[in-house]
Amino acid sequence: MIILASSSLARKKILQDFRIEFTQKQVDFDEDSLKEINPKSFAYKACIGKLEVAIKTLGLDIPILVADSVVCVNNQLQRKPKNLSEIKNMLDTQNNNTIHIITAQILKSHHIELCDISQTSFVLKTFDPKDMQDYIDSNLWRDKAGGIMTEGFHSKYFVKQIGLSSTAMGLSIEKFLPFFEII
Repeated sequence: MIILASSSLARKKILQDFRIEFTQKQVDFDEDSLKEINPKSFAYKACIGKLEVAIKTLGLDIPILVADSVVCVNNQLQRKPKNLSEIKNMLDTQNNNTIHIITAQILKSHHIELCDISQTSFVLKTFDPKDMQDYIDSNLWRDKAGGIMTEGFHSKYFVKQIGLSSTAMGLSIEKFLPFFEII
């Protein structure tokens, strides 16, 4: 049994799909307090911040799993879009480009601490303008790094994938599977 210290439905589904026993708890870490602009550093520091809050509020009696994902396009960090203008700009940048989804994750117990930073990249073809506008109007992009929905809108435009699908969805579970038995 572990605690998934995240409100992410995608991370919850990944753990369920891999039959990992867990309970899900939300932790409140202010990512806006981070001044980091390097995508990998941002994901890692956000992950560390979430872990510190989780340990402080939940303790370590049950192992804790935290994660954070960001998107990088043209070496620029894309976080969760806050409004229609931001999602439109992000999609315009992603259009016919290569996107990199970076997921940092930490699994911590009294006996072990594992940290992983992984990346999955997608080469995208040109978005259909009407399809893009329908996606914007749907609000399905909310609460997703870069507004990216790898299992929805974006999947139609993948030309090539390099890396794990689970990393792109926010939790590189395959990296930690061998360790769930020993925590």
